[in-house]
Amino acid sequence: MAPILEVRNLTVAFDTPAGVVHAVNDVSYSIEEGETLGIVGESGSGKSVHVLAMSGLIPRPPGRIVRGEVLFQDEDLLKMSPARLRDIRGSEIGFVFQDPMTSLNPVLTVERQLVEALTRHEGLGARAARARAVELLEMVRIPDAAKRIKNYPHQFSGGMRQRVMIAIGIACRPKLLIADEATTALDVTVQAQILDLMKDLKRETGMTLVWITHDMGVVAGLSDTVQVMYAGRILERGPVDAVFASPRNAYTWGLLQSLPTAERRAAGKLHQIPGSPPDLMNPPPGDPFAPRNTFATDRCRTEVPPLRPAPGSTPDHLVAAWYDLPALLAGGTR
Repeated sequence: MAPILEVRNLTVAFDTPAGVVHAVNDVSYSIEEGETLGIVGESGSGKSVHVLAMSGLIPRPPGRIVRGEVLFQDEDLLKMSPARLRDIRGSEIGFVFQDPMTSLNPVLTVERQLVEALTRHEGLGARAARARAVELLEMVRIPDAAKRIKNYPHQFSGGMRQRVMIAIGIACRPKLLIADEATTALDVTVQAQILDLMKDLKRETGMTLVWITHDMGVVAGLSDTVQVMYAGRILERGPVDAVFASPRNAYTWGLLQSLPTAERRAAGKLHQIPGSPPDLMNPPPGDPFAPRNTFATDRCRTEVPPLRPAPGSTPDHLVAAWYDLPALLAGGTR
């Protein structure tokens, strides 16, 4: 079966007065239909920018796509006309963004914003669109949906606003839903409720899901596949169980070691990745993580490692590294 989305060598840059920011560098991957992909990385890793770029949502200028292809159901998003891309966004590809207060229009009711998507992409009349809008709010578990649909965004709590955003994202039954830091601003209890909701919706609709986050815990609970990004590159990618059980890149290992488990808190051994992310206007030669990596070799500092199968793991577990991390950890090398 052909993947629903295939990204090939996507490279994105931003032209600024201070110089060129190399935001995304030669990113390639694919997503199978029905899969949940968790993309994780710290701020500036390129996880959000590359998704916005392939969807035509970065401002041009200063942003520009240097090269690459993004095939959605075998059609290149980067070569589409603006009109065709607008037709696909919201209908076949849905979005849920981080902050609903900036994504939702504060002067329009929730009904107006849901109905607009349904009439634009589904061709529904006013009465049918309103009935579908109420149904969507019920799907995302907003109580008393028929009344609440008349409310404005500020009349909802943060968690409820995010549910409204999810309702808009799935309104036209998209084949692919992209959620960018959709639970970051929520407290832990509400975050868990939203994640449970997404699992249920995915099971009911069969949609493919891309979940962008900085939280490895969220990835572990939601995703089939995890993709770790750093300085605009993919450093590791594979099944969640394989990557969490035996990370092959030092950056992935550092992120997992930084998770605040009860044992680490009690032992006072919470790991901290040394240093800071690189300047993307002047990225380091070789492996971008090498300056912060205690396992780095001389080759890491001069040559960019390709993303390739991790030795001794599953065939779909890929890593960009010149070192054998499990062997180094087993030998006590730090």
